[in-house]
Amino acid sequence: MLKKILILFSIVTTPFMLHAGDYLSLEKKIGQMLMVGFHGTSAPKSSQICKDIKKYNVGSVILFDYNPVNKNEPKNIATKKQLTKLTKELQACSSDGKLLIAVDQEGGKVQRLKSKYGFYGKFPKASDVIKMDQSQIFNTYKKMSKELRSVGINYDLAPVVDLDINMKNHVIHGLGRSFGKDPKIVAKYASTFIDAMHSNGVLTSLKHFPGHGSSVGDTHKGFVDVTNLWKKNELEPYRLLKDKADTVMVAHVFNKKIDRTYPASLSFTTVTKKLRWRLGYHGVVITDDLQMGAISKKYGLKNTLKLAINAGNDILLFGNQLDPSKIVSTKRLVDTIMLLVKSGDVEIENINKAYTRIQKLKKKL
Repeated sequence: MLKKILILFSIVTTPFMLHAGDYLSLEKKIGQMLMVGFHGTSAPKSSQICKDIKKYNVGSVILFDYNPVNKNEPKNIATKKQLTKLTKELQACSSDGKLLIAVDQEGGKVQRLKSKYGFYGKFPKASDVIKMDQSQIFNTYKKMSKELRSVGINYDLAPVVDLDINMKNHVIHGLGRSFGKDPKIVAKYASTFIDAMHSNGVLTSLKHFPGHGSSVGDTHKGFVDVTNLWKKNELEPYRLLKDKADTVMVAHVFNKKIDRTYPASLSFTTVTKKLRWRLGYHGVVITDDLQMGAISKKYGLKNTLKLAINAGNDILLFGNQLDPSKIVSTKRLVDTIMLLVKSGDVEIENINKAYTRIQKLKKKL
């Protein structure tokens, strides 16, 4: 009888009984999957972000200039000198010196390194870039990559490969963020962008899979359904650049033609079946900010993490930028994922695959 009870007890408790070494390595692998935003223009050893990078082996951070908590103070970017010091401090906190330090630097309205902080700040938007010749385009983006690298930024969340197919689209068309309607031309310009970034050792991210160009709404604010407007050729730039892309960012758009239940970033059908299996992309996949309204208004943190990891995403982005009342700590993210693994809701294999892909990406640095 006692033997039966012991066997039963071991079955019930096994998922929770990881050895200390396994626990540590799993925690550190989970840390590599996180891209977090934080408040602060410096990162001394005593800062929370530095402690988190050290303790949890955080793989990447994202920097912003605009401070949603205090509009009169910068969030992370104030001056060239300050930013250079900040990125050095952040790298010093990481165990491998290969912390991915990311910004959104596309040109036009989307550039974090602005003139008022002492940067060039006048890089053209994509819809103006296409009026230049190829050498001008390369030199423009090379200048951008040089500036990024000079202040220690090694990961640019760009280029946009969304097709400019909806004139009512405020997020892509309205801001001139697209290189055009033709997928081959879009892929050509995006390829030049990638080459220019690589010339100064900066990694890139194609966005926003499986296509945000046909949308009307803004996923920052809430649910966006592209089912009726989306076209298959929006996938084409990803197919054409599948062997060149460093990473691909997945959008939060809902597209019934691909998945009838989940938005792209939380969809196994979209990320694994469509992007990896059908289109043949095998690199790192990063989510768009998982605190955007399209996700946060419908899914709780635990469910968001479970779905995002099981979908096949590698880097989970939490910018701590959109709503000051909903800042999420690195500890909470790691602890939640650990519990999901222990309960069997997330398989360790998914964590291991993501970790392996991220390490391969970092070797490019």
